[in-house]
Amino acid sequence: MIAPNASPAGRFMIGGEAEITRLGYGSMRLTGDGIWGPPKDVEEARRVLRRLPEVGIDFIDTADSYGPYVAEDLIAEALHPYGLFIATKGGLVRYGKANGPWPIVCAPDYLRQCVQMSLRRLKVERIDLWQLHRIDPKVPRDEQFGVIREFLDQGLIRFAGLSMVTVEEIEAARRIFPVATVQNRFSLSERTSDDVVDYCEREGIGFIPYAPLASGHLAKPDSIVGELARAKGATPGQIALAWVLRRSPAMLPIFGTSRVAHLDENVAGATIELSDDEFARLDAASQKEAKSGG
Repeated sequence: MIAPNASPAGRFMIGGEAEITRLGYGSMRLTGDGIWGPPKDVEEARRVLRRLPEVGIDFIDTADSYGPYVAEDLIAEALHPYGLFIATKGGLVRYGKANGPWPIVCAPDYLRQCVQMSLRRLKVERIDLWQLHRIDPKVPRDEQFGVIREFLDQGLIRFAGLSMVTVEEIEAARRIFPVATVQNRFSLSERTSDDVVDYCEREGIGFIPYAPLASGHLAKPDSIVGELARAKGATPGQIALAWVLRRSPAMLPIFGTSRVAHLDENVAGATIELSDDEFARLDAASQKEAKSGG
């Protein structure tokens, strides 16, 4: 059986320098229930990670809060030394229990600790891409942006990004440090960041949509997604991925899974091609779905 390959998704230059495939892996699911503790099947999680380069995925997104720390540790254990581009995030705290809160803590000293500990867990001297997981409303944002500038200047991180932000917030951050990527929720059923996608495309900033395979009611068998899935011998998730990839050349979708079979299925979605008419129909249905609240 021929292995699927992510290469049809195309390529993107992070920060105008680091070229990656436009289909990445999100490591949140390499943890236990509630994104807490180790996964139920640690060996399968390792197999998923080791499968990534075999299917052409060279970009992994993680965060210190996944587990917490579990995903970073597993990535290092399975793949170090890396031939991959590794991105991580800091600024959210986990404590107490699986389904507990994720408080935002972005005081500069805490963010310094986040970066130092991610360096240690990932076993690197410089993080490829470090992202502020959220902007902390309790801390002046320029203080948060300033410490990110410090990380770049000190060579602790190569590129810096933001997560769950508006265009205005991106522009404010860019006055202090170069923003290489933005990671917001975006999919057929979640279009609130359309303006951010367009801004990132214009400015050469990578847009990392998380949960990109979601399609809400559009995944029903009698929907446009279901119709196209049947016509192309694909899954609804693969159709959703094809639409996301075509939405913008700045799009760098990441998907998560803890099973090799599911990984291969998602990667196969990179080969799905949409005609102009199919894309337009999906886009129109998506706009309607998003306005209705999915």
